[in-house]
Amino acid sequence: MTTRPRPGRRRWPARPDGIAFGSDYNPEQWPETTWLEDVRLMGEAGVNLVTVGVFAWARLQPRPDTWDFGWLDRVLDLLASNDIAVDLATATASPPPWFSLLHPESLPVNAGGTRLGIGSRQHICPSSPAFRDAAAVLVEQLATRYRTHPAVVMWHIGNEYGDHVQQCFCDVSAADFRAWLRRRHLTLDALNEAWTTDVWSGRLGDWAEVMPPREAPAPLNPALLVDWRRFSSDALLACYENERAILARMTPDLPVTTNFMRLNDGIDHRSWAASLDLVSVDLYPDPADPASIAEAALNHDLMRSLGDGRPWLLMEQARSAVDWRPVNMPKRPEQMRALSLAAVGRGADGIMFFQWRGSRGGPEAFHSVLLPVGGTATRGWRATVALGGELRLLAEVTGSRVPAEAALIVDWESWWALDTVGHPSDRLRYRDQVLGWYRPLHAANLAVDIRGPGEDLSAYRLVVAPNLFLVDPGAARGLGRFVEDGGVLVVGPYSGVVDPDHHVRDGHYPGLLRDLIGVHWEEVWPIQDGDVGVRFASGRTARARIWRDALDLDGATAVASYADGELEGWPAITRHAVGRGEAWYLGCVLDEIGMAGLLEDVWRTAGVAPVAEVPPGVEVSRRVGDAAEYLFFVNHATSERTISPPGPGLEMLTGTRVGREVDLHLPSSGVAILRLPRRPV
Repeated sequence: MTTRPRPGRRRWPARPDGIAFGSDYNPEQWPETTWLEDVRLMGEAGVNLVTVGVFAWARLQPRPDTWDFGWLDRVLDLLASNDIAVDLATATASPPPWFSLLHPESLPVNAGGTRLGIGSRQHICPSSPAFRDAAAVLVEQLATRYRTHPAVVMWHIGNEYGDHVQQCFCDVSAADFRAWLRRRHLTLDALNEAWTTDVWSGRLGDWAEVMPPREAPAPLNPALLVDWRRFSSDALLACYENERAILARMTPDLPVTTNFMRLNDGIDHRSWAASLDLVSVDLYPDPADPASIAEAALNHDLMRSLGDGRPWLLMEQARSAVDWRPVNMPKRPEQMRALSLAAVGRGADGIMFFQWRGSRGGPEAFHSVLLPVGGTATRGWRATVALGGELRLLAEVTGSRVPAEAALIVDWESWWALDTVGHPSDRLRYRDQVLGWYRPLHAANLAVDIRGPGEDLSAYRLVVAPNLFLVDPGAARGLGRFVEDGGVLVVGPYSGVVDPDHHVRDGHYPGLLRDLIGVHWEEVWPIQDGDVGVRFASGRTARARIWRDALDLDGATAVASYADGELEGWPAITRHAVGRGEAWYLGCVLDEIGMAGLLEDVWRTAGVAPVAEVPPGVEVSRRVGDAAEYLFFVNHATSERTISPPGPGLEMLTGTRVGREVDLHLPSSGVAILRLPRRPV
């Protein structure tokens, strides 16, 4: 095993030079005679980073008192000798069978009381002391052995936390939950007050009476459910931190990450982000669903924002088809290329895939890979090599940033609270609202950061908040300052309703937001089926569905009113001047056309402009470096689009000089990347 001295503390990107390109690599699934061919072909494809060991615990520790690192030594030495960097996994994503049989209490229990078995993955209770202790021993072994290995440039803890097991309802988790509640609420009286336990005779007289929200005969307390979601996210984070602390102590010069699994409600990504040296994510947009393009872009913007604008890593995606949808459609090579380069345009400094060589069996045998089962004489392999070559042309883009003047608020606590029980309609779902607001911004090619309600918003002209059902005083004050200082804020329906303990605030809705948005309401009026008309003061019309807040004006003016239905003539959308800025309120769920029109009104009011003027269906993003800026044009339309460059520059994929007089013609899924002189940010 080769070693080398380490310099001082390093952060990504230390290696590889340029954009990272590669995949998960699982050599333990293949005979060693295959490894030489693997690294040779990696060199041919331009692979410079691979993730090794994600599911290798059983090979590294085949028995409780037996270790086998010889095979991993040889793999890492082979990769190092071929100048391929390694993102070394801690292998704790799935314990080996012997561990689960030795510690059956470590297996997770679902809300119905069923203990889940082995034979799959993520079969752990996040609160299990036995699991955390065993994981710590394994990580110590790995860090001791490989902390100076020349191949290892970063650590990869766990894998896709919260994907399969978000919550465990066992007795061990119950005890951990009680301890978590003691730290949050301090006393049982405070907990009873926070949970309003006098409702339904739920008053707690002893901490032992606190139970996880297991299956029950009637709806559960929403305050309990929100605290449980907070705890469950923190319990998984504690597993990650258990390993990270060891790595920070033993290898302080190596960055550490774990791969998020797209925007989801399993873990509060924002509370995790500070513990990641490099934010990374696994994304698998459906190639058969055009709407997945905007969802992928939302995740790109989220990952960049979680790292405060630093470049991020697309840790996993599929070259072609996945194997877990009911119908798994393949991804065309040009589609794979377009989606990969779109991620680079939104700040990714690494484009990785699952996986290098396909498994010979098991649950993922039919998942697409970079090296198809047919070998190098395949369309898939040619696409792999071509993408690797193009990414090498973009090396100078690394480290550049994506400036944005608009922000979209995503708040996991509002998500958890809105998606509990007892609302006027269960059709108002948080994730749907976020995507419904983001899509028009993406279609208009506005650069958007994703922020939390309590974060500093002073860098933005426009902030949009699809839903703020749960609002704390600090967030309300921050939003107020943003508007008073000249910002434009747009807030979506059913916002400002509860505090962090899920208490309805005294007075009219929207509680702490009432003075800011200049409206109140006594009740909501859900739309049971179909939709109702909305008429803007300008004469434009739209349709509303699912939801209506029955708004009364408190200083705001009506921008639009309901054109029919029970609330005909009532305000639907309002605008309120506060200080040097404006707060808009959307009291309903608009259709796609109506939402696009409203958001265009507000981004023009805020003085925010699209990155570039392009035909419909073309995504454009901008990265800015020290000496140049880079415009990424990606044609997601089904037919050719023509683009007029904003100025003279270099098209980086072809090396062609372009100017205002030379149009770019992009076929469907075509991409052009222009290097231009840097403008002021």
